[in-house]
Amino acid sequence: MAWATARHILVTTEAECNELKKQIEEGTSFAEVAADHSQCPSGRKGGDLGRFSPGQMVPEFDKAVFNGDVGVLYGPIKTQFGYHLLEVTARG
Repeated sequence: MAWATARHILVTTEAECNELKKQIEEGTSFAEVAADHSQCPSGRKGGDLGRFSPGQMVPEFDKAVFNGDVGVLYGPIKTQFGYHLLEVTARG
């Protein structure tokens, strides 16, 4: 069965999501930004969501995680929870 590992950052607004994306693209550590800003409990672990299979996350996540490239920063991705930055760390 297919699987992936990923990390994410969850915030309330698209503007904040874009600002955090800019910080990461300019060299700030994803894990540091997640710990400081993510509203998801995973932020304490640098945004790490662990290993999961298709269908375990919301559809917007599945689409990015299982169709996008590994190691690329995606976002903002809007879901029912807010706006996310997402990085697929592995897939198999």
